[in-house]
Amino acid sequence: MQWVGVPQLAAAVSNAGGLDALRVAIRATRKLTDKPFGVNITILPSINPPDYAGYARAAVEEGVRVFETAGSNPGKLVNYLKENGCTVIHKCTTIRHAKSASRHGVDMLSIDGFECAGHPGEDDIGGLVLLARAAQELDIPYIASGGIADGRGLAAVLALGAAGANMGTRFMCTVESPIHQNIKEQIVRSTELDTVHIFRTLNNTARVYANKVAKEVVSIERRPGGAKFEDVRELVAGARGRLVYEEGDVDRGIWSAGISVGLIHDIPTCDALLSRIEREAEDVISKLDAIVVKMGPRSKL
Repeated sequence: MQWVGVPQLAAAVSNAGGLDALRVAIRATRKLTDKPFGVNITILPSINPPDYAGYARAAVEEGVRVFETAGSNPGKLVNYLKENGCTVIHKCTTIRHAKSASRHGVDMLSIDGFECAGHPGEDDIGGLVLLARAAQELDIPYIASGGIADGRGLAAVLALGAAGANMGTRFMCTVESPIHQNIKEQIVRSTELDTVHIFRTLNNTARVYANKVAKEVVSIERRPGGAKFEDVRELVAGARGRLVYEEGDVDRGIWSAGISVGLIHDIPTCDALLSRIEREAEDVISKLDAIVVKMGPRSKL
């Protein structure tokens, strides 16, 4: 949700009963909603790492009490946040990392399957199995991420043991989302075949929209002898990706999208979308309940 989870989208989601926000918009978001919202801190390897501790401290001082961490080991941040009465959700793509985060004291996990936008890890395990494994292995609640865009998906992950669902790509395509209308309409036109993985050969896999730039990156990675990051640096520059959302040119740069684009067929308000997802999930769950055969005592032959 880079460049997308800005105040108007975060506030709209919170007002409708959901949860999402970017750390840089705390005060602006609070002006738009009196409902709870969270801050994400993604810890990534970097030559000049940001002041992650400073971000956490500023958010706590602003009264934020819900945090999502992701990326590298969140141990130090978790300790600080828990000392300040915060609820911490950590995003993982493997069971081993989920268990490690649990030992660090996080309250909840977000389990990302291979279908997700952005970085799905390198194990290539889809949500169907990954979530079921989470049910077997974890002793704290978890929510599901990746490939979920409607009530049917929500009902499915609840059946797999999740306490809820994250939906990133779906909320990109809402009225309140700040991205250019051209990009929203492109998502509506897309199918589940319209994403691609880049950085596979660099062991930093990322699922993005399969536009001209992404396909060029993949082509470079497939050259004999492989590729170095320097070979694709200019193509994948974050500034170019931001211009996609601002200017509406689908091919201007790299932009994240999950395979759930194939499930998105309209551009509703956040309120209408969440209400619909709830109705759909309830309908699916009630139909499943209706097919349960209630057996009496087995008769002896």
